[in-house]
Amino acid sequence: MTYRAALDGTSYAFTDLKRLLARASPMRSGDQLAGLSAADDVERVAARYALADVPLTDFLENPLVPYETDDVTRLIVDTHDRAAFTPVAHMTVGAFRDWLLGYDVGGPTIAALAPGLTPEMVAAVSKLMRNQDLITVARKVEVKTAFRNTQGLRGRLGSRLQPNHPTDDVRGIAVSMLDGLLMGVGDAVIGVNPASDSLPDIKVLLDMIDGVRERYDMPIQSCVLTHVTNTIRLMERGAPVDLIFQSIAGSQAANTGFGVTLDILREADDAARSLARGTVGDNALYFETGQGAALSANAHHGVDQQTMEARAYAVARAFRPLLVNTVVGFIGPEYLYDGKQVIRAGLEDHFCAKLLGVPMGCDVCYTNHTMADQDDMDDLMMLLTVAGVNFLIAVPGSDDVMLGYQSLSYHDILTLRSTFDRPPAPEFEAWLRRQDMLTAEGRMRVSAPQQLGRVIGPTGGLVA
Repeated sequence: MTYRAALDGTSYAFTDLKRLLARASPMRSGDQLAGLSAADDVERVAARYALADVPLTDFLENPLVPYETDDVTRLIVDTHDRAAFTPVAHMTVGAFRDWLLGYDVGGPTIAALAPGLTPEMVAAVSKLMRNQDLITVARKVEVKTAFRNTQGLRGRLGSRLQPNHPTDDVRGIAVSMLDGLLMGVGDAVIGVNPASDSLPDIKVLLDMIDGVRERYDMPIQSCVLTHVTNTIRLMERGAPVDLIFQSIAGSQAANTGFGVTLDILREADDAARSLARGTVGDNALYFETGQGAALSANAHHGVDQQTMEARAYAVARAFRPLLVNTVVGFIGPEYLYDGKQVIRAGLEDHFCAKLLGVPMGCDVCYTNHTMADQDDMDDLMMLLTVAGVNFLIAVPGSDDVMLGYQSLSYHDILTLRSTFDRPPAPEFEAWLRRQDMLTAEGRMRVSAPQQLGRVIGPTGGLVA
């Protein structure tokens, strides 16, 4: 099917949905690298005119990636809820945009619609939206999950404490973890990216983090972000695993590149739930995504990177994870060239995930060779907080010394909590009060409380 638009006396034709979506995307370096982007801004606007007139049902009838050869497409098609789709089934992409922005369309209405939406639909409508539109709609939607505390509640902001170390030194990780806890960071997860995939070394980290949690009776969850198959093996060895982590993407080929299949994810989900370590919920998976992942693996099937990213959220929602986050600027300038592209991508990812019912967080970040700086990250972290993001990632001093990229700092989380009145998860907030770490106004105390003012032991444990 060919889609057409006439603009300023010139007729534009887009031979299929794949090309139309790519040409309608805001400019980004990844789509240019793949030869998918519009030739100029005029063609981009023409594509958006044409896209606005596309019926939403076209996305059900014309899969962008073949059903026969791609298990993500099969997952999207086979789990589509026609009944949930009914309220918007008659709409075009443009009409859907206007409907979402309506004052009378609230979060519960959009949440009920989520099982009836496909990633391609939400990616399409995002391409017709300005940044303020993405924020306006996303902030309506509440996606709640729970394990030892409750994430995603309206008016709250979770945080991942990321105490990475270039050699997985347990003492260094413990110091960074204590630093973050003293600033009230870590309710979403204490998550370590290991430098090594050594199972004994990872078990030491899990034991240390869980020991600290138990000693201080903290309502938090931990995760060492190794490959899902490693975590399953660690569970078999009796390691204290809370969340199972895995990077995912929007096509079968891209997930194969990550060494994962949908069946492996089902096995992991079953294994994690069987431990029943959660106290207030049983959402036990943690997924990470990022625009450009499929393209970097040459597994994008000619689909633009933002639409392919949204397809990863269909994988995520099938397993009811506790946390999902986009590492928005981590892959580099080949995919998101500068701060403007990173900001736009972060807002798109959050919007699309929320519409699909996915509990979305973000690593507001960039690599050192990207044309971006910390002011750009300040802008994005504040915009996402206004948009109702579930959680943000923070590292010591905003500089991850193991992964070699720039993220947010623990202090940035304090700024957001104070500026926007966004406390952490209620269970974690209550724990901070029990530890006398919060003032009456809900702010972290300037001086470290005696309860956590301990010396780090030689193996990373906190000792009196």
